[in-house]
Amino acid sequence: MPNSKEINGKWDELKGKLKQKYAELTDDDLMFEEGKEDETWGKIQQKVGKTEKEIRSLFD
Repeated sequence: MPNSKEINGKWDELKGKLKQKYAELTDDDLMFEEGKEDETWGKIQQKVGKTEKEIRSLFD
């Protein structure tokens, strides 16, 4: 199981890629709070009009 530093590092990497792909996303949109992952993905989905699966597929 990854520790919090690993999770934060991966989220920072993902956040940078999302901002490159979807310029309309702001730092506030991408603020990750522990335990609120679903809420964060919901915000991103609303902002870019894509499903979580579509967004995640960009990074596979």
